[in-house]
Amino acid sequence: MASTVDSRKVIGRSPESLRVQERLALAGKHIALELYTPRTLPLRRIEAIGDSLGECLRMLKERGLDPKQFEFTLLTLPYQI
Repeated sequence: MASTVDSRKVIGRSPESLRVQERLALAGKHIALELYTPRTLPLRRIEAIGDSLGECLRMLKERGLDPKQFEFTLLTLPYQI
Protein backbone atom coordinates (compact mmCIF):
# COMPACT_ATOMS: atom_id res chain seq x y z
CA MET A 1 0.00 0.00 0.00
CA ALA A 2 1.30 3.46 -0.90
CA SER A 3 2.15 5.81 1.92
CA THR A 4 0.68 9.29 2.11
CA VAL A 5 2.55 12.24 0.64
CA ASP A 6 1.91 15.92 1.35
CA SER A 7 0.99 16.98 -2.17
CA ARG A 8 1.98 20.60 -1.46
CA LYS A 9 5.60 19.45 -1.19
CA VAL A 10 5.71 18.53 -4.90
CA ILE A 11 4.88 22.08 -6.04
CA GLY A 12 7.83 23.41 -8.02
CA ARG A 13 9.19 19.95 -8.84
CA SER A 14 9.32 18.23 -12.21
CA PRO A 15 6.87 15.32 -12.55
CA GLU A 16 9.82 13.24 -13.74
CA SER A 17 11.64 13.90 -10.45
CA LEU A 18 8.96 12.23 -8.32
CA ARG A 19 10.19 9.11 -6.56
CA VAL A 20 8.29 5.87 -7.16
CA GLN A 21 6.75 6.04 -3.67
CA GLU A 22 5.54 9.61 -4.32
CA ARG A 23 4.15 8.68 -7.73
CA LEU A 24 2.28 5.73 -6.21
CA ALA A 25 0.81 7.91 -3.45
CA LEU A 26 -0.17 10.72 -5.84
CA ALA A 27 -1.55 8.59 -8.69
CA GLY A 28 -4.96 9.90 -9.72
CA LYS A 29 -4.21 13.52 -8.77
CA HIS A 30 -4.47 16.28 -11.36
CA ILE A 31 -1.45 18.53 -11.89
CA ALA A 32 -0.95 21.84 -13.70
CA LEU A 33 2.16 22.49 -15.80
CA GLU A 34 2.89 25.79 -17.53
CA LEU A 35 2.18 25.67 -21.26
CA TYR A 36 5.17 25.64 -23.55
CA THR A 37 5.55 28.56 -25.91
CA PRO A 38 8.73 29.57 -27.72
CA ARG A 39 8.51 32.85 -25.83
CA THR A 40 8.34 31.39 -22.33
CA LEU A 41 10.17 28.05 -22.62
CA PRO A 42 9.03 27.10 -19.08
CA LEU A 43 10.57 24.45 -16.90
CA ARG A 44 8.28 21.45 -16.50
CA ARG A 45 7.34 22.05 -12.89
CA ILE A 46 4.21 21.13 -11.02
CA GLU A 47 2.51 24.44 -10.21
CA ALA A 48 -0.72 23.03 -8.75
CA ILE A 49 -1.98 19.62 -7.63
CA GLY A 50 -5.37 18.41 -6.48
CA ASP A 51 -7.99 15.69 -6.55
CA SER A 52 -9.89 17.61 -9.25
CA LEU A 53 -9.30 20.17 -11.97
CA GLY A 54 -11.26 22.63 -9.83
CA GLU A 55 -8.74 22.25 -7.02
CA CYS A 56 -5.87 22.88 -9.46
CA LEU A 57 -7.59 25.99 -10.80
CA ARG A 58 -8.23 27.28 -7.29
CA MET A 59 -4.60 26.69 -6.28
CA LEU A 60 -3.29 28.53 -9.36
CA LYS A 61 -5.58 31.50 -8.70
CA GLU A 62 -4.57 31.61 -5.02
CA ARG A 63 -0.94 31.81 -6.16
CA GLY A 64 -1.78 34.66 -8.55
CA LEU A 65 -1.20 32.54 -11.66
CA ASP A 66 -3.38 32.64 -14.80
CA PRO A 67 -4.93 29.18 -15.35
CA LYS A 68 -5.08 29.83 -19.12
CA GLN A 69 -1.29 29.54 -19.18
CA PHE A 70 -1.30 25.95 -17.91
CA GLU A 71 -1.99 22.46 -19.14
CA PHE A 72 -3.60 19.91 -16.86
CA THR A 73 -2.82 16.24 -16.70
CA LEU A 74 -3.56 13.28 -14.48
CA LEU A 75 -0.70 11.64 -12.63
CA THR A 76 -0.67 7.92 -13.32
CA LEU A 77 1.08 5.01 -11.72
CA PRO A 78 4.78 4.84 -12.56
CA TYR A 79 4.31 1.33 -13.99
CA GLN A 80 1.69 -1.39 -14.11
CA ILE A 81 1.36 -3.21 -10.79
